[in-house]
Amino acid sequence: MSDQQKSEPTQEPPGTLDAMRLKPDHGEQTYRGSGRLDGKKTVVTGGDSGIGRAVAIAFAREGADVLIAYLNEHDDAKDTAKLVEQAGRRAVLLPGDLADPGHCRAVVDRAIAEFGGIDVLVNNAAYQMTHETVDEIDDDEWQHTFDVNITAMFRIVRAALPHLSDGASIINTSSINYDAPKPTLLPYATTKGAIANFTAGLAQLLGERGIRVNAVAPGPIWTPLIPSTMPPEHVAEFGKNTPLGRPGQPKEVAPVFVLLASDEASYISGAIIPVTGGKPIL
Repeated sequence: MSDQQKSEPTQEPPGTLDAMRLKPDHGEQTYRGSGRLDGKKTVVTGGDSGIGRAVAIAFAREGADVLIAYLNEHDDAKDTAKLVEQAGRRAVLLPGDLADPGHCRAVVDRAIAEFGGIDVLVNNAAYQMTHETVDEIDDDEWQHTFDVNITAMFRIVRAALPHLSDGASIINTSSINYDAPKPTLLPYATTKGAIANFTAGLAQLLGERGIRVNAVAPGPIWTPLIPSTMPPEHVAEFGKNTPLGRPGQPKEVAPVFVLLASDEASYISGAIIPVTGGKPIL
């Protein structure tokens, strides 16, 4: 994969699948469901591509309806919705910027209007950018990274809580960066540490209501975010420093979300599950 990564064209963030030469595998041809999420009403932010698309596909093939919240990657989002519908489930698309508090509320309001409730909330959307020095990071970018990556999670959860009942599942996407922060991703890595603590604290607050809260901590996963936010030399080496020697594919992360969303995980809460290609998280 490394040789192909070297020729991957640079994109403007947040990146699109269409512009990628080396396409990620979201499980389009391989994921087979077994009814583990039958009838569940789910929300996936950042669901247009990458991990979010793989989760939306897996959820639908397991029997769930999916609201796909995304920024502005309309073609990617429509393709994801089509895959959900081909699985026989409902797909609802909602574009907009999660840095806007009103849009965070709109995500929940739309899910309630369309589905009548929420059983599983996946907070997956994120922003990152590579910087070699602290001086390159201005106040606006620092604030925007926090608004999208962690503050939006809080706002969406707060809006959703009146509609969540015993057995509901909240799943947050953290990162290996919460434990091993990459210095050139300083704002992003800092938010991922915040997400880990947000998950742990929220799981304790909501346990008495029977609402489970967990996080998934991916390592290097091949998505449009990589060629759109990293310099070519980083893209070319992406994932090579893992014990498995390669980046992961979105389809290799989605099954963990399925487990955490399912009733089989009824006693799993407050966990952070690594999907890192063998790099340890302590």
